[in-house]
Parts: sequence; C-alpha cells; structure tokens
Amino acid sequence: MFKQIKSDIRTVFENDPAARGLFEVVFTYSGLHALWLHRIAHALFKRRWYSLARIISQFSRFMTGIEIHPGARIGKRLFIDHGMGVVIGETCEIGDDVVIYQGVTLGGTGKEKGKRHPTIGSNVVIGSGAKVLGSFTIGENCNIGSNAVVLREVPPNSTVVGNPGKIVKRNGERIRDRLDHTKLPDPIVDMLRDMQKEIDDMRKELATLRDEKRQTPEADHLEAFLHKNLQKR
Repeated sequence: MFKQIKSDIRTVFENDPAARGLFEVVFTYSGLHALWLHRIAHALFKRRWYSLARIISQFSRFMTGIEIHPGARIGKRLFIDHGMGVVIGETCEIGDDVVIYQGVTLGGTGKEKGKRHPTIGSNVVIGSGAKVLGSFTIGENCNIGSNAVVLREVPPNSTVVGNPGKIVKRNGERIRDRLDHTKLPDPIVDMLRDMQKEIDDMRKELATLRDEKRQTPEADHLEAFLHKNLQKR
C-alpha cells in the first residue's frame, strides 16, 4: 500500500513541473486525493458494499471536483492534472501511466447495460475537455487532443483530434485524406459544360455549312433543324 502511495507521488513529480515539494503534492493535488479515495471505494465495491462505496466516491467528488465511479478499474501511476470536471464511468478500464487533464469524460452513449464505457490503454494522454464515449478501446501510446469527441476505436500509437474525433497521426506518420477537398466534382457544372460543348459544336457545323455555301434543300433543312434546337436550349 505504502509502495503504491509513493509511486503515485513520484508520478506527480514526473508529470507536473509545477510540483515543488512533497508537502505541497500530498496536501494540494486534488487528482491524487481522488485517486486514493477511489482505491478505497473500489475495494468496497468489489466486496459488494455498493452504498458505502458510492458515498465515498460522492464525498471525493464534492472535495475534488473529480467523479470516478467505484466500479471503474484504474491501473498504476494514473495522473489527473488539475482534474476539475473529470468524469470516469462505472465500466471504464484505464491502463498504466495514463495522463488525464481537466474536463475529460470517459462515459457511455446511452442506457445500455454491461460494458458501456471505454477501455484506455497504457501510456495514453487525454487532453482537457476531451470526451471518449462508448464501449471500445483506445490503444496504447495514443494522444487524444483537447476537446476531441471520440466515438469509435482508436488503434495504438495514434493521435486523435476534432469533433468527431479523427486520426491525424499513426505510428509517427501523418494521415492524409485520399480525397482532395479542393477538387470535388460538381455535377451541375459538369452538365453545363457538356451543354456548352454541344452548342459550340453545333455552331461550328452551321458556320461550315455557310462557308461552303451549299444551298441545297438538305443543307437548308439541316440548318433550320440545328437553329431550332439551339433556340430550345
């Protein structure tokens, strides 16, 4: 137990350059307090002392602004920076060496039962305000950008940004869209271009007939026909 507490404190120093001393970290870091209280609540939850576990988690929420359901499973060396507004759901699973910033939600998308919250792999960083919603896995060594909304599985070694969340980097390489959004086809413009081409071809044909001065009945009939079609268009 004391070994785990020392590991938690060491994690704060490793992740927060603003941490100045042991006294300050132990007595002022709300993320650390929420984590310690969660461990107590989780132990009670596993023994089916659900009400007492919820009372402790609600007390933790009141004191720290961080809401962690007693049923959530959290790995080693979790660091919650600042922490206000963090919500972690009941069936959420978090791996080792994860960093979570303020305003993060690891929640569900509805009233379904069973596993309904995300599984977060080890060495994941989740930026402030990010929302990870649903029962899927965020792979190891991922970065979730601030205010991203992630609704589907993310492979390991990926960076996700935006709403809805989009993978922009994987295994150190940027992901580019195969579709060039500056060259999207426009069916209306294409149709007008085809019509203009037909008109130009018909005008050339009329000009050729006039130049040859073929005053035969057939030529006059064709010219009249082409002229009539041009007027319709």
